[in-house]
Parts: sequence; C-alpha cells; structure tokens
Amino acid sequence: MPHKNRDILEILRLELKFLEEGGYSRAPFTPWRAPFIFEDSPSCLNFGDTARPHPCIECLLTQLVPQEFRKKDVPCRFIPLNDKGQTIDSLYRTGTQEEIEEALRNWLRREIGRIEAERTQPERK
Repeated sequence: MPHKNRDILEILRLELKFLEEGGYSRAPFTPWRAPFIFEDSPSCLNFGDTARPHPCIECLLTQLVPQEFRKKDVPCRFIPLNDKGQTIDSLYRTGTQEEIEEALRNWLRREIGRIEAERTQPERK
C-alpha cells in the first residue's frame, strides 16, 4: 500500500489500530510463522507482497529510524521504542510476542501524542 498522500501520523494511527485489533495475532499470509512487526501490517508498503517491490526507503517510517540503520534490509526493525534503546530487532532476540507488542503499543501511543502535540503548537516567530 503506497504511502502517497499519507503522512506519518496516519501511518502510526493505522499501525496502532492494527495492533489493538489483534492484527499480529493472526497472519493470514504467513500462518506458518510468527508475524513480523511492521512488515506484516497494512502500514507496510509491501504488505502481502513477498516480492517486496517497494524499497523501504520510500516508507514514511524510515524517518523514525536512526540514520546508521536506514540502509538495513528492514530498517523499521531498528526504530528505538523506548529509553532503553530497545528495537523490534532486539526484542525479537530477547522478548516474548506479548512484550514486543506492549513495547510497540507504548511507543506508538507516545509517538502519536508527540506528533499531535507538535502539530497543535502555535508556530513560533
């Protein structure tokens, strides 16, 4: 689903809705494995397309990835989710699915709140 005419706030809200509706507990395209955070979500440019025709650099989530990780195969796995520096990548190695989803949910809510607050601030001259 290309992100043309969409913004980062819309993508984050879509991701939170998908998560809260149990989207990661059911992976219709890949029932044989645990779902990948972001990649198996409608917020991914390549959602449902194993050929991955869209480069990740076109994804709006890439702006949230630290510069040094933006050229990784799946850069969204390297978005820092909390003050401890945990990422989806690190949580795949150390956390349960529940812990991953909780960290993601908390991050999404904080990020959405931050962006909404920035957008409602009167412009400083």
